Amino acid sequence: MSVIVLLNKWLFSLYLLCANAHPYHVSATEMEYDAKSKRVEISTKIFTDDFEHILAKLYRQKTDLSSKALRPQMTALIDKYITTHLSLKTDNKMLPLKLFGWEIDHEAVYVYTVADAAAFNSKNITVEKTVLYDLFDDQVNIIHFIYNNRRISNKLVYPEKKVQLSF
Repeated sequence: MSVIVLLNKWLFSLYLLCANAHPYHVSATEMEYDAKSKRVEISTKIFTDDFEHILAKLYRQKTDLSSKALRPQMTALIDKYITTHLSLKTDNKMLPLKLFGWEIDHEAVYVYTVADAAAFNSKNITVEKTVLYDLFDDQVNIIHFIYNNRRISNKLVYPEKKVQLSF
């Protein structure tokens, strides 16, 4: 996943340079199908302060993503949140997401998930993403999907939730 991580970090850094503080509410998700492992590798980046705010609001508990003492509790909240606000289907069959890990890098949290995709159909992909929709009515969620070294990018502007992709 190193290529995905580096690309996401570069894009996010570019965004931060242009935006200064973050007057815009945006998240970005990059998905890449790996034919060798037959899975989709996913990286989602969300501003740390916004992410802590939505986790505290929805799950009604203290959130501090930088606290080492709270890391197990934060991991459970992140898993619960990301798997209910991001989904991937192929041929109308849900590909369950599994949390792979997460990290904080400057002002963003990167959440890494994977989805087993043995029967992946690149001509019929549906991505649904509602990250931070419970917090902001001007939220923009960017989605990049890479298949066979070809990239398709889309954005969902609140209240849009789904995008159909075909390679």
